[in-house]
Amino acid sequence: MIEEIEISDLGVIAEATLPLGPGFTAITGETGAGKTMVVTALGLLLGGRADAATVRSGAANARIDGRWVVPDSGIVAERVVEAGGDIDPFGADGEAELTLGRTVTAEGRSRAQVGGRSAPVGVLAELSGNLVAVHGQSDQIRLRSRSAQRDALDRAAGDELGATLARYREVFDRWQANKAELETLTRDREARETEAENLRAAMDEIEQAAPQPGEDEQLAATAERLTNLEELRLAAAGARESLSTELAEGDDVLALIESARRSLERVVGVDGSLQPIAEQLQNLSYLASEAAGELSSYLASLDADGSNELEAINERRALLTTLVRKHGPTLDDVIATLERGSARLLELDGDSDRIDELTTRVENDTRDVEEAASAVTGVRRRTAERLGAAITDELSALAMPDATVVVDVEDKGEYTRSGRDDVAFLMRPHAGTEPRPLSKGASGGELSRVMLAIEVVISASDPVPTYVFDEVDAGVGGAAAIEIGRRLARLAQHAQVIVVTHLAQVAAFASNHLSVVKESDGFVTASSVTRLQGDDRTAEMTRLLSGLADSDSGRAHAEELLDLGAETQMIG
Repeated sequence: MIEEIEISDLGVIAEATLPLGPGFTAITGETGAGKTMVVTALGLLLGGRADAATVRSGAANARIDGRWVVPDSGIVAERVVEAGGDIDPFGADGEAELTLGRTVTAEGRSRAQVGGRSAPVGVLAELSGNLVAVHGQSDQIRLRSRSAQRDALDRAAGDELGATLARYREVFDRWQANKAELETLTRDREARETEAENLRAAMDEIEQAAPQPGEDEQLAATAERLTNLEELRLAAAGARESLSTELAEGDDVLALIESARRSLERVVGVDGSLQPIAEQLQNLSYLASEAAGELSSYLASLDADGSNELEAINERRALLTTLVRKHGPTLDDVIATLERGSARLLELDGDSDRIDELTTRVENDTRDVEEAASAVTGVRRRTAERLGAAITDELSALAMPDATVVVDVEDKGEYTRSGRDDVAFLMRPHAGTEPRPLSKGASGGELSRVMLAIEVVISASDPVPTYVFDEVDAGVGGAAAIEIGRRLARLAQHAQVIVVTHLAQVAAFASNHLSVVKESDGFVTASSVTRLQGDDRTAEMTRLLSGLADSDSGRAHAEELLDLGAETQMIG
């Protein structure tokens, strides 16, 4: 329920506070005073599109703040907390206060506030469905659409349809997912078969080559060695001869070291400090002898026919290079292709089995969808019969005694997440005529009454906390207007109702009457909002009836209407 709305610099409204609260609030005022700005303000609080043109001329921005009373737990409270906002619990009835705000700058920028914290405007839109149902001339147009009529029927069905439709959507979603996968596998079957053939060929090629991790680097090193074989042999032989050879002229390294060691040992007894040096020479002799032996082994390993080995290695490297180019970019990737290929082949080869499995599933899902859709249709048709009769009764009370509303539910032969039903609200204006779609058989005023009748009937099974009607009485007058007022008062017995109206016959039934007052100093026009009571309310009712606030006959009629409204509220 909306407790209060504050408006600053929106349209012609400079500063206004709307005390709302429970029951039926009527908002009246002269033409051009800014009554519709109240609905515009509420639309902005509920996430509507911001328009810089709505900012009051000369103002930097327009601001709207709303104070709601909401349950301290549930969908609204949870979404506010998720958005980082707060609600303020009070009392012992599980109620809390929620503040919403919206600012629109003269440049068209917009900011939103939820529960005292900045939030995306989209959060306001998410909350709106659980806070307010707004009806205006555009909603009357929307009521002409089949989807809006189906939504109205589903609201009337309430919990009975909720579980059935949820079951249908579960089956429908599964059916669509399986169908999509089946279509993809079937459509791509040829491409996947080609992929499997190419993968098998690649795996055969890689298996025959049997590459090993790091083999390409090892082969490159070996090829480098064999390419420089003669240079390596000369270097190794020269080194060995320098260390130890009988063919070299003069003494070799080993002989020289040995000679030096013997020279020191002859005098160690004279000076003991030479002993460590003699031992170092002994170790050098051992190391040189080992190096000479290893060089001999290295020379023996150099194959005199190394050119043949080099040719074989280059051929192997060429083979590996081809594999890397086709399946690389590295040899490790080539080996990984072989490892992953088996799993991919299992997947590709399993497509036929998967297609058969999915075909069976889709056939079963199709039967399940048909059964679930039939259940949804059954609930809708039962509800349609009750809803049509109830709306017809309401229209009789709304000065349309000859009108009959029929809610038609037909199988359109196409499944969607909402079922397969085509819902149409048909109206027979007079006995003996054929029911016609609302878009063809109802005027604007009649649509207003049909819409109100629908809300009155549906509210019993699917109540909305707050209903806002923007000139729902357009094109209506006399007795029909009085009945609209009565129905709005009836709706207000279990929901908050806010109505922008120009008819005294409707405003008379309100428990809270607000007037949008336009004032001008000759240069600037500004409007404000005043709560009317007593004589002030009677004067406004008189103006609505006769155009003159001080008309005696109008005043008498106004008092009569106010008495009728008060009597209706007492009975309610």
